Amino acid sequence: MKDFTKGTALFAVGTLFGSIGFKLLASKDAKKAYVHTVAAGLRFKDEAMKTATSVQEGAADILASAKELNEERVAKEVAEEEAMEILDQEEVEE
Repeated sequence: MKDFTKGTALFAVGTLFGSIGFKLLASKDAKKAYVHTVAAGLRFKDEAMKTATSVQEGAADILASAKELNEERVAKEVAEEEAMEILDQEEVEE
C-alpha cells in the first residue's frame, strides 16, 4: 500500500510541476523572450552570411591574382626559352 501511495503522490507532484512549467513556457513573457532569442539568431545569421560573402570575394580576388601571376610566369619562361633557342641558332650559324 505504501508503494501505491508513494507512486500516486509522485505522479500528482509531477503532473503539478508539468502544468506549472507548461503555463510558464506559454506565458506572454516567455513568448517575448522566444521572439527576442529568435530575432537575435536571425541577426547573427545575417552577419555570418555577410562575413562568408566577404571571405568568398576575397578568395576569388586571390585566386584571380594567382592565375594572373602563373600566366605571367609561363609567358616569361616561354620568352626565355625562345631567346635561348635564338642564341643557340646564332651560335650554330657562326
